[in-house]
Amino acid sequence: MERPVWAPQGVDLSVPSVSRMYDYYLGGSHNFEVDRAAARRAVDAFPGLPKIMQANRAFMRRTVRYAISEGVTQFLDIGSGIPTFGNVHEVAQAASDEARVVYVDNDPVAVAHSQAVLDGDERTAVVAADFRSPRAVLDSPEARRLLDFDRPVALMLVALLHFIEESDKPAQLIAEYRDRLAPGSMLILSHASTDGGPRTSEQGDAVTDVYRKSGSTFVMRGRAEIEALFDGFDLVDPGVVLLPNWRPDTPVDKEDPAAFTGLAGAGRKA
Repeated sequence: MERPVWAPQGVDLSVPSVSRMYDYYLGGSHNFEVDRAAARRAVDAFPGLPKIMQANRAFMRRTVRYAISEGVTQFLDIGSGIPTFGNVHEVAQAASDEARVVYVDNDPVAVAHSQAVLDGDERTAVVAADFRSPRAVLDSPEARRLLDFDRPVALMLVALLHFIEESDKPAQLIAEYRDRLAPGSMLILSHASTDGGPRTSEQGDAVTDVYRKSGSTFVMRGRAEIEALFDGFDLVDPGVVLLPNWRPDTPVDKEDPAAFTGLAGAGRKA
C-alpha cells in the first residue's frame, strides 16, 4: 500500500484505528481502506453510526459554548482525534478571545494532522499522550504553557471512555484529573450506550465484537455506570441524557432517530 504524505512513518497501514474510523464516519479524508472496511462492518452491525457521530460532534460544540458562557475558557480535550470542521478550538475561539485549547491523542496520524492544522496558533497545542497516563498529560510542556490549573478547565472526554476497559479503572483515572483541576472546572463526556435509544443490546454486542476483532477495546456502559463517572462533579441540568437532548439549540424532533443513541452529560467541580 502506498503511504500517503500525511501518514507518519511507523504507522501500520494494515491495522484499523478508532480515530481514523471516526474520521471516516464524519466524512473525513484521513483514513485508510482498512479503517473504512472496519467502519463499514461496524455500520452493518450498528446502523446509523455516522448520524450518531454527527450528534456527538454537535453535543461537543454545544458544551464548549456552554462552558464559555459559564466563564470556563480553558479546554483539555483528551482523545481529540483527527481535526475536522467545527473542532473545539474553532468553536471556543469564535466564542471567546480568552479561549485556550490543548488536544491530546495517542494516534500518530491524529497528532501529526493536528500539529499541521494548528501550526501558528499560539492559543492551541497538541500532546501525544494517552488518557491512561494523567501525569504525562497534565505535566506536558504544552499543558503547562497554555493551561492555568489554578483556574477552571473543561476536561473533555468526548466519545473516549467506551475505548477504556473497566480493568483500566476509568473512574480512578478521571479522579486523578479531577484532583488537579480548580473548583469550577467541568467534566464533559459522551459515551456509547444502548440505554434509552433505538438500538438493542444485541446490536451493541455486535458492534463491540466488530471493534474487538479490529484490535480495539470497546465497552458499552449503561446510564448508571456513566453517571458514576461524574463522581466529584455536580451534574449540570439536564444530567446524563441521550445526545440530542443535552441543551439542544434546534428542535430535537427534526433529528434522525439514530442520533438518539449514546449518552452524554456535563458536570461542575464544586
